[in-house]
Amino acid sequence: MQDQALAVLRGQIADIILGTVFLFGGLAACSIAAARRKGGVRILVWLGIWSAMYGAELLGGRSAVLSALPHWARTSVPYMTTVISYLLVVVGLLAFLELSVGKLRLFLQVVIITGLVIALAGIGSFLLTGQRDKFMLPNNLLAACALLVLLTVVTVPRLGRRFLVLPNRVVLSVGSLLFALEALYSNLSFLMQFRHLHILDSLGFGILLSSFGYVAVQMVLTNERRLLSIDNELEIARRLQFSILPTTIPEVRDARIAVAYRPMTAVAGDFYEFLPVDQHRIGFLIADASGHGVPAAFIASMIKVAMQSVVSCAHDPPEVLRRLSHILAGQLGEQFVTAAYLWLDTENRSVSYSAAGHPPLLLWRDGKLERFESNGPVFGFLQESDYPVCEMPVRAGDRFLLYTDGVVEAENALGEFFGDRQLGQLVRNNQSRPPSEFSDQVLSEIHRWRPASAPQQDDITVIVIDILERS
Repeated sequence: MQDQALAVLRGQIADIILGTVFLFGGLAACSIAAARRKGGVRILVWLGIWSAMYGAELLGGRSAVLSALPHWARTSVPYMTTVISYLLVVVGLLAFLELSVGKLRLFLQVVIITGLVIALAGIGSFLLTGQRDKFMLPNNLLAACALLVLLTVVTVPRLGRRFLVLPNRVVLSVGSLLFALEALYSNLSFLMQFRHLHILDSLGFGILLSSFGYVAVQMVLTNERRLLSIDNELEIARRLQFSILPTTIPEVRDARIAVAYRPMTAVAGDFYEFLPVDQHRIGFLIADASGHGVPAAFIASMIKVAMQSVVSCAHDPPEVLRRLSHILAGQLGEQFVTAAYLWLDTENRSVSYSAAGHPPLLLWRDGKLERFESNGPVFGFLQESDYPVCEMPVRAGDRFLLYTDGVVEAENALGEFFGDRQLGQLVRNNQSRPPSEFSDQVLSEIHRWRPASAPQQDDITVIVIDILERS
């Protein structure tokens, strides 16, 4: 008995070794893909699953392995191998799908859906009747058809360039051709009823998988280099964008000013600027370009350039916005910009305010919170626009708040906006804080409002202006 067991083990040792290699190699590929979590690793996931499934099927068909399993595991092996036999083609095609474009991609999607239908029918038949191979013929014919099409596309340069995204077509071509030749030899051996070495099936699959893995690793590395290049460019863009924002806060007699600025991504569409004229007079512009990221940041840079043309009319909020609207009209494509401009004169104790579709100006005075909209049209659509102006006197103790909609549109776990009510309550509860502390408190409260795992949903800018006693 022991000699027979050793003989069986010797006859199956090669398949056991190869099955173990395929199984754990596939699991390793899936683990690497999960650890990296970057774009382009999905192909590694499919290859890992493909390899692990083949290895599990190979091990499940060897009596030496089955005899070492507990009873409950042995009884589940036929179900596992049946499922794998029908789905192996589908998973392989899903891996090829990551390389395909155009009509080939559409073809593979149709074949995958067909394969899933056959697999469900075959697995269902096995569960109901115990017949494992009832739908194996259409499954094999589908695999042969798909292999023939893919082999043609991979080996013909013109078709490969048109329908495949490959960093190295030669390696995959050789691997696919060798696998196809081995599959042809295996089927001819079966039809002509002469002895066929089953280890060649595993070697053929291993060659295909290795060539596929080589291409996949090249794709992942190429994609990571591209992402690294984009990250470097975004870092440069971030530094350039911060360079267009004011580096210091101007000192204005009888007023204290603070700014809080937090972009959603490396670059942002929020923009703010100061137009100081002297120690008593200063203009504040706050703007928010629609969208996020690089396009919005580019528009913010355009506003910075456009600001040079409004210095002469800094004391006139409607004119400032009218000129900016005139410059930006027709330059923004489908995007738009909201903006607000506040002119403060601490010598004459007055402010003037105009806005272009922007959230309202908040004024905290004598224990009451007031909102001023004074809105005209947003920038980007009309070349000639009129903007209403709101003028009012100021006195010591007044607090003005300019902000972008990233403040009030922050969402909590229930999808509720931070909103005007929360912001108003925040102003009331922190009226005694100096502007710098209050602006930081706004950011902290918004951060607490969002779920811990949720990313920031929009750019945030807050400008706080306190009016002091005359010096």
